[in-house]
Amino acid sequence: MPEPVPAPGEVVVDVRRAGVCGTDVEFYTGHMAYLHDGNARYPVRIGHEWMGVVTELGPGADASWLGRRVTGDTMLGCGHCRLCRSGRQHVCADREEVGIRRGRAGALAERISVPATSLHALPDTVDDVLGALVEPAGNALRAAQAALSLGSGRQAERMLVVGPGTIGLLAALFVRAAGAEVELVGVSQTSVDFARSLGFTTWLGWDAVPETPFDAVIDAATDASTATRAVDLMQPGGRVVFIGIASTPSTIDTRTLLLKDVTATGILSASPGLDAAIAEFASGTVDARPLVAATVSLDHVEAVLAGEHPSGGPGPKVHVDPRR
Repeated sequence: MPEPVPAPGEVVVDVRRAGVCGTDVEFYTGHMAYLHDGNARYPVRIGHEWMGVVTELGPGADASWLGRRVTGDTMLGCGHCRLCRSGRQHVCADREEVGIRRGRAGALAERISVPATSLHALPDTVDDVLGALVEPAGNALRAAQAALSLGSGRQAERMLVVGPGTIGLLAALFVRAAGAEVELVGVSQTSVDFARSLGFTTWLGWDAVPETPFDAVIDAATDASTATRAVDLMQPGGRVVFIGIASTPSTIDTRTLLLKDVTATGILSASPGLDAAIAEFASGTVDARPLVAATVSLDHVEAVLAGEHPSGGPGPKVHVDPRR
């Protein structure tokens, strides 16, 4: 690949760390939806969870970014539509997505070029590991905040998180830090055991989940059948938050939502939660570093995408250090 050249308003970042996400695996296997609806095509350079140091400025880019440790927003809106003007560029119909959508090259490389306006500075209290976790943490924090707020000033006291993967665990950490009781359910003994090692009550399989209804449920799984189960477990007047994406359509009986007065919320993108996630990490309220099982070189990325879990810790996340 040629060295990136920053366009006007862009910067080049030397990548120090990048995370491998389930979306990256979907590109590797060919299952990514954008490959089938025209929003992405091969070749594509993947990687959207990253941090690094700004080393080069394009014309018009703010010189104060040079030399700073940063992470960046994945969602790059057109900047002109009504959604972008209202700060909702993450749902702009014409958006690029770093390493995902419309050919915007990603961070699984030594260097990446991104708009300076997408950058978020990292304080010294957020180390490189946490810096590369900001993007998934922003998603998870938005899900946690949505689930905690039941409206009219009420906060959820008891919550269930479905799917103890990276997003589910991050959401559970944020919920616990907010003072609510949180339990998890998963289908893998390995993921359940790891969640328990973090101090969470975690159930293996739906049959093990207690009958007591929950104030809120965060569905961070990729199984289409979990949406219905999540709604069934809801306390009347509660909230269910969907952040996991299934490969096939999920079905929910809207009569159940109506009769239980349940609010359903969907979460797309970390964009509105990036600054808050950085602040949570900086304050030490949540330490997500145990989620990173291993850090590998770019030479080992293909094996990770193919399903190999490198030797290291039991956490669900693998990081890449392009300098290795």
